[in-house]
Amino acid sequence: MKKLKELSEIDKNRVIEMAWEDRTPFDAILVQFDLTEKETITLMRREMKPSSFKMWRKRVQGRSTKHKAKAANDLSRFRCSLQKTISSNKISKR
Repeated sequence: MKKLKELSEIDKNRVIEMAWEDRTPFDAILVQFDLTEKETITLMRREMKPSSFKMWRKRVQGRSTKHKAKAANDLSRFRCSLQKTISSNKISKR
């Protein structure tokens, strides 16, 4: 668990944010932060209140979008399809 100790507070917050997002698979966290699903769960358990962790864990367990192997074949991206058109937190007119 050495990797967890090496993460900055900003990185920990980003991992938690990504873990809370329904459409961000654990594989994306692995690619960006080199944390496995088990390490991500450990981080969430350490950094969150027990009630928040239990709520998150119940929601995530078995969710197909969080596990690439269970996800639909068309779910191959880590970001929103509109991300390129976003500027200053407002979606550009099309």
